[in-house]
Amino acid sequence: MSSSVETAPTTRTDRLLGGVERIGNKIPDPFVLFVGLFLVLSIVSTVMAALGTTVRIPGSEEVQDVRGLFTVEGIRWLTTNLVDNFVSFPPLGTVVVILLAVGLAQRSGLMSALIKVAFAGAPTWALPYAVAAVCMVGHVMADSVMIVIPPLAAMVFKAAGRHPVAGLLGAFAAAGAAYSTSFVVTSLDALFSGITQSVTASLPDAGTPVTPVSNWFYNIACSVVLTVVCGLLITKVLEPRLTRQGVPTTQQEGSEGIGTVEDVSDLSVSRDDRRGLRRAGVAALLTVAVLVALTVVPGSPMRNESGGYLPESPLLDSVAFIVFALLAVPALAFGRSTGTLRHLVDVPKAMGEAVRDMAPFIVLAFVLGQFVALFTWSRVGSWMAVSGAGGLDALDLDGFEAIIAFIVLASLLNLFITSGSSMWTIMGAVFVPMFALLGYEPAFTQAAFRVGDSATQILTPLNPYLVLVLAMVRRYEPQAGLGTLIARFLPFTICFWIAWVLMLSLWFLLDLPFGPGQFARM
Repeated sequence: MSSSVETAPTTRTDRLLGGVERIGNKIPDPFVLFVGLFLVLSIVSTVMAALGTTVRIPGSEEVQDVRGLFTVEGIRWLTTNLVDNFVSFPPLGTVVVILLAVGLAQRSGLMSALIKVAFAGAPTWALPYAVAAVCMVGHVMADSVMIVIPPLAAMVFKAAGRHPVAGLLGAFAAAGAAYSTSFVVTSLDALFSGITQSVTASLPDAGTPVTPVSNWFYNIACSVVLTVVCGLLITKVLEPRLTRQGVPTTQQEGSEGIGTVEDVSDLSVSRDDRRGLRRAGVAALLTVAVLVALTVVPGSPMRNESGGYLPESPLLDSVAFIVFALLAVPALAFGRSTGTLRHLVDVPKAMGEAVRDMAPFIVLAFVLGQFVALFTWSRVGSWMAVSGAGGLDALDLDGFEAIIAFIVLASLLNLFITSGSSMWTIMGAVFVPMFALLGYEPAFTQAAFRVGDSATQILTPLNPYLVLVLAMVRRYEPQAGLGTLIARFLPFTICFWIAWVLMLSLWFLLDLPFGPGQFARM
């Protein structure tokens, strides 16, 4: 499978990325790829089990055996957990729930009306930077940011006369490669700080306590820098190359996949749409009021057992519900006002069309779920992370070069272990104490990990959202493959990684605070 690669590259970058695209597009279709990876992992895990390979998670005294699929235990596990592996695949529920609401908002006409009102007078040159900034704030939605914003960005670019695929891919790059940073404190800050603090509890010198705001100052600065870098890459690299490749700017007739959006070319807003937007706005405000009441009132259901929100609470676990409500309720009000959702039966019909669009992803999620579950159950993933950490420790580095090596290791492991919390649980247990002995604060080590944990995730087929955005791109380029995306995302990964490391180096050398009372050195 291949996409249209330019036959006469005009720049050195075109030649390089064209080569990456041609090689990458030799990767099989995602379904076939993951069936093959599942079989490879099955064989590898079985061989490792036969050799008696073990793994000990740092901080635990228990030594665990690597388990193989082609064993009595492995066959029993697969046959009894096949359904659970599928329905428990983490992104599946989030994707289905969010896309039901997105489909409702699109088919009611709310999305296109919002785009027309918001961007009718906006300068077209600023759109890449605006989209990147929205993604930085959108990280508060957790994984939902990679589902909701890219198709909207495509619509914005299309309405402004720019290439919609540039908006789509630029938004996904900002949402994915910069996932660990934001202008605001997110649930990821709470999750990572909770893991870090659990590690420091056993240290003789735990340093400054780590909280959800321990990396906030640094995150704000990185968000500004990455927004500018992302905007420049969209404008100077991605969009011109899409034009040179002759990538269509309209969705192809008869194409199938996720992320269909209405092509908006006329930015005029009708009187009915304006009335619908007013009612949708009222509905959104009422929804927010209810959510706030459920959150701030003492004893509210969104608080945890101690009455707070951190490090865990129903509020932090309700991101998908909150995003669904803030999309679906205004969409219902808009559709009712404009007549696009005139009858109650129109609602399930619109949602049903959204489910039909996501059918290819659901099929892929079946084999993805089996692969991810086997990776975890077999303990091959844990073995890889622990072995990588041990190898870096054996290099006996000290000083800032050890931090750089740590970021490189996290970037490489991120290609195989896409769950940031799982990887930080393992790596944090090794490197927080190790770097504490070198005089580095745990919050600084956490900030360094977040660089490697984000920048490379948009390149790995193990990221289920990469497969999702591929389905969106195929609306415009039916023959696009994984190599197409890897080639287009590679400049973002490289530039984001370099910019992020330079920012970390600047903070380290100038001894700037990463958050309130948090510095690099103890």
